[in-house]
Amino acid sequence: MTASSREAEKLVSDVKAVVNDADNLIRATGSDLSDKTQEARKKLREAMESAKASVKKAEAKLSEQAKRTDKVVRSHPYESIGIAAGVGLLVGLLLGRK
Repeated sequence: MTASSREAEKLVSDVKAVVNDADNLIRATGSDLSDKTQEARKKLREAMESAKASVKKAEAKLSEQAKRTDKVVRSHPYESIGIAAGVGLLVGLLLGRK
């Protein structure tokens, strides 16, 4: 798993947590019937729906990229091993310069 895919998964996880927290907030303010609260809840619900749609798209894209990467690695296993070894060697040399 690459660093960018780990970051993407973390982002998706973080967005899900925010959506969950926002949903809990909407439930907690359910008894407050002031106009400002109702308007804020409406905007929050719309933002949550948009965030949920974005998360679903991001998950689908991440899954597709993982499948393509897997296909390439399986098609060219020795080249993939060579590239990974080269990158590992390069990172090792850069970290060893300290």
